[in-house]
Amino acid sequence: MSYGIKIEVWGDRALFSRPEMKVERVSYDVMTPSAARGLLEAIYWHPGMCWVIDRIHVMNPIKFTNVRRNEVKSKASSKKTCIVTSDDIQQRASMILTDVRYVIEAHFIITSKAAPTDNEGKFLDIINRRLKSGQCYHHPCFGCREFPAYFQPYEEKTIPTAYPDSERELGFMLYDMDYSDLENIQPKFFRAVLKNGVLDVTDCEVHQ
Repeated sequence: MSYGIKIEVWGDRALFSRPEMKVERVSYDVMTPSAARGLLEAIYWHPGMCWVIDRIHVMNPIKFTNVRRNEVKSKASSKKTCIVTSDDIQQRASMILTDVRYVIEAHFIITSKAAPTDNEGKFLDIINRRLKSGQCYHHPCFGCREFPAYFQPYEEKTIPTAYPDSERELGFMLYDMDYSDLENIQPKFFRAVLKNGVLDVTDCEVHQ
């Protein structure tokens, strides 16, 4: 069985990076399902449940702006435990989204790692309590930590969007990452269509 929620999320800026862009960062037009899942996991995660994204409703018009951002080009590792930003910092041009607002429709499923005391009612109570009080394990973000996301439960019956009575092809979009083989993690993509301002992924065909 699955158990659903609706959550409204918004922020000043967002960057859902297209993986095919190697040097400059360019955002997808709309929040990706994997970014939506990560946002929900920042609010509540438990090994006994798994989030599944159903729909992303685009409430504000899609707007881009160009900025230059400082990034660190190296990664910390067992051989390199610290990063000297004066040596590793670099500037990158980024095309980001501005003034974003979405309603995420999602559900969770109970996994085999659930304890005997875990059940759907318990998880729903915890999730709703955390949403209403603004609790999270770490502050959710829109693609990058520097772009914080704010959230609240969405309780209206209808969800207005910025693009009613329209259909917009968005091309291939990142769906999620396949972690079945931790030695060879692979991206999964789907053909995204924004129909009436809604990105529906309930029955999308996923490609690797």
